[in-house]
Amino acid sequence: MKSDDPKKLSDLLSKYKQEEDKYISREFQQYGYDLAVELNDLPHKALYIKLAKSTPREHLEAARRFLKDATNAKSKGRLFMWKLKELKKNKIKEK
Repeated sequence: MKSDDPKKLSDLLSKYKQEEDKYISREFQQYGYDLAVELNDLPHKALYIKLAKSTPREHLEAARRFLKDATNAKSKGRLFMWKLKELKKNKIKEK
């Protein structure tokens, strides 16, 4: 093959390694994605990204810590959402 001959696109693309996080550009997106992975709930990763953007981080961290203590949870995502709802309810009662 001469140097001026066109190369196959697949040969050119094979040289580049795709990055795992190529669509994540903000910190809250990474946090939401990591949360979805930790909860084993990747189909709902958009929900966790939205929560990471709009919910105070201390609520998310408190629900995450609660979930680490609960080892027999059938659905970690459900338990996380329940605890988050309880934390928000308590916050409203305090005001």
